[in-house]
Amino acid sequence: MKKILLFSLLLPISVLSQSNDKTCETLSKINALVAENHFQPKPVDDSLSVFVFDKFIDGLDSNRNLFTKVEYEKLRKHRLLLDNYITENNCSFMNDFVSTYKLALERKRAVIEKLESVALDYNSKDSVKFSKEQFPFDLTENDFDRVWKKRLRFDILEDISKLSKNADSLQQNFTSIEKTIKKKILDTNLCKVNAILNSKNGLEGVLKNDFLNAFCYYFDPHSNYFSFDAKSNFLSGLSTSNLSLGFDVSLNENDEIVIEEIVPGGPAARNEKMEIGDIITKVSNTTGEEYWVSCSSMETIGDLIFSDTNKQIQLTLRKKNGTTLDVLLQKKVMKATANAVYSFIAEKETRVGYIKIPNFYADFDGKTMKGCADDVAKEIVKLKKDNITGLVIDLQNNGGGSMTEAIKLAGMFINVGPISVLVDNNHNQNIIKDFHRGEVYDGPIVILMNGYSASASEFFAAALQDYKRAVILGSTSLGKASMQTIMPLEEDNENDFVKLTIEKFYRISGESHQIKGIVPDISAPVLFDSLIKRENSFKTALPYDAITTKAKYNPLPTTFNSEIFNLSKTRIDNDLRFKEMRSINEEINFTYNKPRNPVRLTFTDVFKEVHDIDSLWEKVKNVTEKENNLTISNTSYDTEKLAFDEFQKEINTFKMKDVKTNPYLEEAINIINDYKKFKH
Repeated sequence: MKKILLFSLLLPISVLSQSNDKTCETLSKINALVAENHFQPKPVDDSLSVFVFDKFIDGLDSNRNLFTKVEYEKLRKHRLLLDNYITENNCSFMNDFVSTYKLALERKRAVIEKLESVALDYNSKDSVKFSKEQFPFDLTENDFDRVWKKRLRFDILEDISKLSKNADSLQQNFTSIEKTIKKKILDTNLCKVNAILNSKNGLEGVLKNDFLNAFCYYFDPHSNYFSFDAKSNFLSGLSTSNLSLGFDVSLNENDEIVIEEIVPGGPAARNEKMEIGDIITKVSNTTGEEYWVSCSSMETIGDLIFSDTNKQIQLTLRKKNGTTLDVLLQKKVMKATANAVYSFIAEKETRVGYIKIPNFYADFDGKTMKGCADDVAKEIVKLKKDNITGLVIDLQNNGGGSMTEAIKLAGMFINVGPISVLVDNNHNQNIIKDFHRGEVYDGPIVILMNGYSASASEFFAAALQDYKRAVILGSTSLGKASMQTIMPLEEDNENDFVKLTIEKFYRISGESHQIKGIVPDISAPVLFDSLIKRENSFKTALPYDAITTKAKYNPLPTTFNSEIFNLSKTRIDNDLRFKEMRSINEEINFTYNKPRNPVRLTFTDVFKEVHDIDSLWEKVKNVTEKENNLTISNTSYDTEKLAFDEFQKEINTFKMKDVKTNPYLEEAINIINDYKKFKH
């Protein structure tokens, strides 16, 4: 009996030791790859140790309601020693994190389970506080019942408040609604805890991944560790289904599923309730299967959403304003059109071509000739046949993609010459050139950009701006001028990878747009612009700088002169819609930047807090749905083609609606009209 007991006691220690060895082995390989290949590797020292510890611990307990002060101090002893552990190849420190985290999660589970049978008081004088700064680790063992009781009461009251704008109706049915919502909130919290405790890779595996990502993040925000697991399988399989819900998703930094694209004409677009940026929190089907995203595997969620066997899916969405919404969608057979560029003719005094580039897609598998640049060229051919006098290229919300396609596309609008300078970690400069003479279009060009225009979009726009080939209208872009590559930790290892930033792009002038972004020639108000998380918001982002380069280029004579810019700025200042957007932005900035007052845990107070911004969101909706004063039509080629394709005709209707509500397109055409007047 003693031998059996001894074996059972030694087994967890042995398992933890093996896990630590694997963590150290992986960490050592990542560190070697970073040192050799990263654009700007940093020394493994106390600065790294402090940053990685803080990011790691923040990820485990971001709300400061999991660890006690004593537990935090126990872990904090490692804060200045992680660099030593890495150098010594000793990852036994992970034992403290695993055991402490497990104890904290089990305690949280016990507290929540206890509250299942406790009647909560919604008439007390208790309140909850909010802070933009993180709270300190100051809890004791005796605090958790109180803290979680307050947290769950607020969550319950918040969820009830989001059900309706009619407070009286909710108040009348409060008892029955509270019972349902309470069960949902408690189940969700238990589900999240159990998902971590029962992870297929074990708690050690969960913390290993989190720690390795914190380590990679220290070098820059775009470098990270990942294994060939559910995440990559989930995202790579999104477009394989014949039956589709009509949207594309991505995973954000919190591993939440975010609506990234809504395909015009698809079930999601026809529903008219889904928006880009919505977060899917729960999925269910008609047979009763129901899964919370926060505590289900990506394989499970992916199978339910994208398999052809589930033809009807209900999604629970969390909107940008914090409200939740259930959406029922019926799948339909759709053609793959989400990434394709498209064009229209927009008229105001003159005929101008409009081309939308959703992203810089490419055929990475080499199975087709399809790519963003070639598709743009085809659209230009169609537009030129209809005698356009200018071109508007819309890169708003274009997050980038294939740099090869961006290089190819930039070359289509300049007549031979350097486009950009690529620099590696040895300071070697590679001047990227366009070797093809001639341009697919030589008329005036206006590029539309905003804070979500990033990477390849910025590369393309910078080249055309430097050559004075186009004028840029909108707001400053995201500010990412780095290139990443995915590398296996070692040859023949198909399970562990690291995405590393290996090079940095510079404009042909030698200036970087890293952090700075592409500054528009003409600024126009963009809703929520100050809240967009640009590159400069990341602590470990590569810095802005400039280099001396041998790239020689010949910009065009002043295509758009200062008088054209001044006319545009005057119009934008006086435009009623832009004035309204500026006013709304002031309200948005005030609302999101002001300190939140404590909220009493009563239905009345929480309801008021939830619906305090309803009027603001109504203003946002109204201004974004206003139509511009343009005539929008298809090219003659597309008009003829659409006559025989009902599906594409339906998609075209949705695309045209977006163009008709684009406030920047009208000003872009005004700029082109001014250019024509001054040219003559």
